[in-house]
Amino acid sequence: MKKKVTMAKLDIFQQTLCPVARAESVVGDIWTVLVLRELFARNHRFDEIQVMTGATPQMLATRLKKLEADGLLERRLYNKRPPRYEYHLTDKGRDFWPVLMALRAWGEKWCRLPGEELSTNYVHQTCGHAAGLGPLCDHCGELLRHEELIGKPSRARAAELEQRRAVLKEGTRSSR
Repeated sequence: MKKKVTMAKLDIFQQTLCPVARAESVVGDIWTVLVLRELFARNHRFDEIQVMTGATPQMLATRLKKLEADGLLERRLYNKRPPRYEYHLTDKGRDFWPVLMALRAWGEKWCRLPGEELSTNYVHQTCGHAAGLGPLCDHCGELLRHEELIGKPSRARAAELEQRRAVLKEGTRSSR
């Protein structure tokens, strides 16, 4: 199967064989990475993703279309009238998991403010212990897979998430 390559990427793909430059042409901005984070967090609907990322509707729509064109996600119709879609990771999108975990680990090590605890602690279901920052489980040494982790947000992160969910809930009520 041939890869679908957009014109902008075509320039990068012709200019260099560097896989980092090519990958950055696909996922190289904060909004794209945050959209992928939300898909891994099992938020599949536009309004959920928008509230949880803080992206504007236009910005989010652009990123979702780009991720779909690049083969990282697929749209699934869940409501015919009016047409509404959910967004789900493809195999290509799910393969971004280790990259997201590496960004998380780096951010937890170098971007936390003094006194902040880890944003989210993961339990590795395979062994039942704290997973650490990965890519291998701190307890059993196994590779951390998305489907084998249970996340427990810190109190501060849980409060932030609850505040965002309240905005989502309020938006849903006001649109009725």
